[in-house]
Amino acid sequence: MLNPGGELDLDWVLSTRINLSAIERRAKSLSGRRSVKKAWQIGWLAHAIQCIDLTTLSGDDTPGTVKRLAAKARNPVRRDILEAHGLPLDLHCGAVCVYHNLIETAVEECRGSDVNVCAVSTGFPAGQIPHEMKLEQIRSSVAAGAQEIDIVISRPLVLEGRWQDLHDEVRSYREACGDKACLKTILATGELGDLRQVARASRVCLGAGADFIKTSTGKEAVNATLPVALVMLRAIREHHQRSGHLAGFKPAGGIRTAKESITFLMLVKEELGLESMRPDRFRIGASSLLADIERQLEFHATGRYSAHHRHPMG
Repeated sequence: MLNPGGELDLDWVLSTRINLSAIERRAKSLSGRRSVKKAWQIGWLAHAIQCIDLTTLSGDDTPGTVKRLAAKARNPVRRDILEAHGLPLDLHCGAVCVYHNLIETAVEECRGSDVNVCAVSTGFPAGQIPHEMKLEQIRSSVAAGAQEIDIVISRPLVLEGRWQDLHDEVRSYREACGDKACLKTILATGELGDLRQVARASRVCLGAGADFIKTSTGKEAVNATLPVALVMLRAIREHHQRSGHLAGFKPAGGIRTAKESITFLMLVKEELGLESMRPDRFRIGASSLLADIERQLEFHATGRYSAHHRHPMG
């Protein structure tokens, strides 16, 4: 169900408080644990694959690049590895994420599968274009067949404390998506200054109608971190308690290893519960992560680690 949003509750936004030392201890406790093992690890890794937004956002992207990416998203793990673990042969990624000009190629290549097409929009990654152009990008991407839209917020609105303007901006994006596309709102947390600003921006975006809140574009110097994820997840929990709507979460940028993906899944499970681990509530924006997960699955099947190049993206 899409997030209907509502009016800005400025008192709720400004009441945000951050206990930095407690957040850092909580994050450290996760990264310091031993990971899940053996059969349980296989299940967690297979679930992580279903939550990946397989992404290509490079200046040299071509239709061929997207075709290979879509083929990998539809069949992310070699059949012999899946059979060795008794995993479903129709295992697939959550979505492929591309620039607007490659949506039609992605839609065509994903047709007949359960892999969604996601498009970055609103002047990604910096968002420094006029507002009307941002809205037109969203409408055009939805018309081209994108089922999910990853938008970037205007970071100056957060840095200057212009919360009503931020709410109105995200609200307009929600309306531009209509009821045809999921709105995933990128906060670019590495550029917001501190965790209190991250929490406030999360509350505003959720209240305005964001279906997901996402950490980063992947282009910032600092991307997805556990402290940031914890703050955003708790904003989602609070919004759920206030509105009854359970929004989704998408960490993106810098998540490259199977162990890291499991750590983020653990955090989601402990903070929000099993429902929020589903692919319609949790995604990981990544490109190289899938290859490491496939290597881990092959290791558990054969007892040997393979070279990274044996698990290409396409």
